[in-house]
Amino acid sequence: MLITKEMKLADVVHHDHMLIPVINRFGIHLGFGDKTIEAVCKEKQVNIGFFITIINAFHDSQYFPKQHLQSFPASMLVDYLLKTHQYYIEDKIPEIEGLIRKMTVNAKSNEASYLLAQNFFTEYKNELTAHVEREEKRVYPYAITLEEAIKTGLVSDALLQQMNAYSITEYEAEHENVEEKLFDLKNIIIKYLPAPSNDQLSFHILDELFMFEKDLNEHARIENMILIPKVEAMEFELKNRGQ
Repeated sequence: MLITKEMKLADVVHHDHMLIPVINRFGIHLGFGDKTIEAVCKEKQVNIGFFITIINAFHDSQYFPKQHLQSFPASMLVDYLLKTHQYYIEDKIPEIEGLIRKMTVNAKSNEASYLLAQNFFTEYKNELTAHVEREEKRVYPYAITLEEAIKTGLVSDALLQQMNAYSITEYEAEHENVEEKLFDLKNIIIKYLPAPSNDQLSFHILDELFMFEKDLNEHARIENMILIPKVEAMEFELKNRGQ
């Protein structure tokens, strides 16, 4: 189903409730009544085209209009990616961590095995946090700086030096797959941990991990297929101007 601006946002949520965290990243929260997507976006001053494209991409893995997404400003992409990071670090990671801790406490005689899973997730959390910090301190500001230079037509020597010292291709090489360890953790819970004392808690954790993995995959897809090519194109344009 292709989501359009004429649809009621409540109907979209009924159809795919996993879109709620994505919708929240645009500053849109539950309680929007029977308003259409277009009406809600206008009320919240959200770019309708960008909103529709993002939620369709998240809703349908086959839908990913790269050229259309690359037409949006880098600042708009970065703002969305930053809010996604905030959701991961402030909400989703603590929620999953709390559930795994609860599972460990309930394990009783098998506590040592569950502690291994808990420590594994702690390592993953630290890796993800470092990855997020690197993007927010280096990559995203770099993209915004390039876009501003293109808008103003001012290409300073400092910016040219920065592009020569660190291009987005370097980021591509270091952009590790942070989803891999999440898959490993799911495997540990599914295959190797002793039978839990509370099956429902294990189901809940796995459900959260699967949803988180999907979200991370979409996040990486936007970075790898939209933001990076956009930054590469801006680098190319500015280096040619600076010659």
